[in-house]
Amino acid sequence: MTFEQLMDYAIENECSDVHITVGTNLAVRRYGVLHILDERPTAEESIAMIYTILSPKEIERVEAGEDLDVGVMIDNEVRIRANIYHQRNNLACSIRLLMAQIPDFDELGLPGVIKTLADAPNGLVLVTGPTGSGKTTTMAAVVDYINKTAPKHVITIEDPIEYIYAHNQAMIHQRELYRDTPSFADALHSSLREDPDIILVGEMRDFETISAAITAAETGHLVLSTLHTQSAAQTVDRIIDASPVELQSAIRSQFAGCVRGVISQQLLPTMDGNGRCLAYEIMVGTNAVKNLINEEKTNMIPGTIQSGHKEGMNTLNECLVGLYREGKISKKTAVNASYDVSELDKLLGNTSTSYF
Repeated sequence: MTFEQLMDYAIENECSDVHITVGTNLAVRRYGVLHILDERPTAEESIAMIYTILSPKEIERVEAGEDLDVGVMIDNEVRIRANIYHQRNNLACSIRLLMAQIPDFDELGLPGVIKTLADAPNGLVLVTGPTGSGKTTTMAAVVDYINKTAPKHVITIEDPIEYIYAHNQAMIHQRELYRDTPSFADALHSSLREDPDIILVGEMRDFETISAAITAAETGHLVLSTLHTQSAAQTVDRIIDASPVELQSAIRSQFAGCVRGVISQQLLPTMDGNGRCLAYEIMVGTNAVKNLINEEKTNMIPGTIQSGHKEGMNTLNECLVGLYREGKISKKTAVNASYDVSELDKLLGNTSTSYF
């Protein structure tokens, strides 16, 4: 099997990820489930597959022992994000397939309040969730919506560049980590001198990036970014806990002042096993939410979200219950996805959580 044939197979079977490992079978992830294929290329064939997506300089870096992240367009229609790494003295490659066309909010199953957040003139909007939860695609949908509707200057800082945007109503400049800039934080500081309206930061990995993102949001820009957290309340705690102890009070106040919204999401297997659907929690930065953050009462955020339907908010459990009652997901899937099973149980009207 050639690299092109492997990609054709993955696209035809709606796989999200492909794994090439020297010395063993090929593997794909379909609807969240890993499948080991019968195909077992030779070591030379596996290396040739991996090198297909690398430039000569990138091959030199890999052969020198470096791990590498790359974004590549294949067949001029599908873009992939790949991580090349070493294991057991051999080479391996994990490939994420990105959608050929950026889906809109309706296609993704996102609520209308996302447009309100995307239209905000300034502040911080975060998309959070575990690896493989569709954060990149949601962020791309937000940028694409802005691109189609607003004459804005958008700067993205990514590792690597994933979706490509052509100028439409907006002008979009995309910067790739280690190619166009040495770090997220450096690019953020620099972007403030580049006349942006909107700044997308691929991931808030450290305090320096978090601090720079909050500063950019405070100075009149709309900042979009991601975190690996499972709920809105956990996102607030992660932002604060990532800060030095002596600065946590100031960061808490700054974050409360600039947060516009948090979208926490997961991709869950559908009941029929032939796809995945989006489950999400939406927190909007209302005065009530900002007060809870300032007063260090993040444990009360879920209750405020539950009572904030008028502002477009909903808890993850409310979304899970809706998906279950619509027959889209099983009860077991809902329980596995919930971060508060007892609350989910109450919403379902059950007296037992023995769903297995």
